[in-house]
Formats: sequence, C-alpha cells, structure tokens
Amino acid sequence: MVSHGAQKSVLLLCGDYVEDYEVMVPFQALLAYGVSVDVVCPGKKAGDVCRTAVHQVSGHQTYSESRGHNFSLNATFEEIEVDKYDGLIIPGGRAPEYLAMENSVLDLVKKFFTSGKPVASICHGQLILAAADVVKGRKCTAFPPVKPVLLAAGSEWVEPVTMAHCVADGNLVTGATYEGHPEFIQLFVKALGGAITGSDKRILFLCGDYMEDYEVMVPFQSLQALGCHVDAVCPNKKAGEKCPTAIHDFEGDQTYSEKPGHDFALTASFEAVDVSSFDGLVIPGGRSPEYLALDDQVIALVKKFMEAGKPVASICHGQQILSAAGVLKGRKCTAYPAVKLNVVLAGAIWLEPDPIDRCFTDGNLVTGAAWPGHPEFISQFMALLGIKVVF
Repeated sequence: MVSHGAQKSVLLLCGDYVEDYEVMVPFQALLAYGVSVDVVCPGKKAGDVCRTAVHQVSGHQTYSESRGHNFSLNATFEEIEVDKYDGLIIPGGRAPEYLAMENSVLDLVKKFFTSGKPVASICHGQLILAAADVVKGRKCTAFPPVKPVLLAAGSEWVEPVTMAHCVADGNLVTGATYEGHPEFIQLFVKALGGAITGSDKRILFLCGDYMEDYEVMVPFQSLQALGCHVDAVCPNKKAGEKCPTAIHDFEGDQTYSEKPGHDFALTASFEAVDVSSFDGLVIPGGRSPEYLALDDQVIALVKKFMEAGKPVASICHGQQILSAAGVLKGRKCTAYPAVKLNVVLAGAIWLEPDPIDRCFTDGNLVTGAAWPGHPEFISQFMALLGIKVVF
C-alpha cells in the first residue's frame, strides 16, 4: 500500500546481458511501492527486449552464466530527460562493461550526479560510475573484481564483508551483488525521501524445486526491503539448503519455455514452522506447486493460514496448491490460465487475468496470474499486511 503526494519517478539503465535479478527485482519492487520506473537501453526503444544473464557463484573460480528472462523496456533512451526523474538505478551483469564505453550513458550519469539526485548501482554497475568519473573521494563497494577500477577512479574502496554488503555515501548507494537487494533497495527508497510503516511482519514462503525464479525472489526481496522478516521453507529441506529454480518465459512457442534459474537458498526448516508465528504466506508458481500439492504437510500448512484468516498471496501455478487444499470454494480467484481447470473444479469463482498482470484480492487472499503482475501482487499483499511506503 502506497501513500504519496507527487509520484516519484526513477530511471533504470539496462543493456543486453544485464543480471536478471539485478534489473527485475528493483524494477518490480519500486513499482509495488508506488514509484514510477522507466527502463531504457542505448540503441533500443520502448517495447524492445534486453536479454538477461543469470550469474551465480557455484564453486568455480568465478561466477557461472546462463541465459535469463527477456526483459521488456518501457521507454526510449534517446527521449530521456533527466529533469523528469528523481533517481537512477544501475544494475550489474555484463551490460555495464560495454555501457561504460558509451558517451551518452556517461553524460546521463554525470547529469544525475551534478543534480545531486540519488544514484544506486550494484555489482558490475560501478564500472559505469568509474568511467563517468563520479566516484572520486566517494565510499564505494562492488563485486570484488571491480575494486581495481574503482581504486583507479579515485574512490574510497569499502571491502564487502559479505556479498550482501551495501554502502551509502551522500546521494550514492552501492551494493556488492543481488544478495544485498533488500538493503540496497531500502537505502534507495530512503534517499528518495520514502518512509516505511507497518513493516514488523513475519512472512513465510512455500518453496520447492523448480519454482519460478522471479516468482520467489522478487516478492521475497521486496518484502525484506520493507523491513519484514521473511523465511523460505521447502518440505524435506533445511535452512541453508537450496532449491533450483526455473525461468519461464514466452519466446514464440505455444507455451512458455523453461531455462535453469538461480539456486535459491532456504532460510528455515519446514518441519520447524509454527504458523502462529507468521503474519502471512506467499506461494510462488513454477513447476514446484504440481508436486507440493500432493504433500499432506503442505496442504495442512496452507489450511492453517487460510482458516486463521491470515493474508495469503499465491501466483501463477501456486493456485494448484490452494485448489488441492480445498480452500477456494466460493472465493474469487485468478491464476495462470492453464491452471483455470484446477481453480474451477475447486469451486472458486474464476476471474480472467486480462491483461496477464491483473491481480485480485478476495478477503485475505491475493491471487495473480504470472510474474509480470508482481507490482500489483506485492502491493495488494502489502495492503492486507498493513505495510505502507510514504513519500
């Protein structure tokens, strides 16, 4: 839920093979908080797509890379007027190494710095800051291999204690990697003049192998950035163990494609969950719900949340679990269209997701059709939890 006077407007600088999480998480989180976000890429127009990269450290000397989602731009780089924006976000990935060679990009970044507007840059994004010559004497962190460039550019290097480390220095917020998104986004919201209320909530995420990558991480980190305590659990797994995720996207086939996503780290053990200690439940989609719906422990958990009237937010294929739990009778509900059969047979009143980013609230239940609907999905869940972002 959002309260504001004049709406804040932010620019997000994109490029091919930007890190998947590092563009989508801040983009959808800020939209959910009521901030307008324009995403641009040099040489591309509104409606064009940037390919993204999945970067993660998995035991080798450097991070691995695989193909991520395709990210749709919503504005045209050549039409940007810096005066219209209250802040700038620079994601990492591989895009910054060539964007740092673009004079038009460097001019843009310099204008934001000259005006004193908040700038938030993460991971390899700081290559662009160094190239723009705006970090001299400024405290900066980044993904460690960016350290030599930042030192050469005259910045005061801050060693990231963990890969979630973030640093704020005046109007500049820097982060080491997407693991630090909660603090990174929170610091940026603060720099924009935002205040968060009602955030002392405890939220549980119901995870499983091959849940959709965005559908777990975007709401998970968006809620953490609001100051919520968020736990992620999976049946038969413990805190610290990981779930592989799936990237579901539309690439011209009759149904969505699937690519491997990031590995998602669980924060708690399923068997230790006490429903009474949580204020709400989130159920991501992807492929995990089809087998989690067969697990009696999962069904019992979901029933407890619904019977207690606690806020429950479920997206995409997550409604397969709600259907199996028998908690949808007479409830208005949407889902990914292929799940309509489950929802209708469970006795729900089907709501057509048109367009696909439509989300609906019925009592304590928020349902969405797919990850493009995250801003509405998260915003409606925030409203049920009593969380507000005020600018």
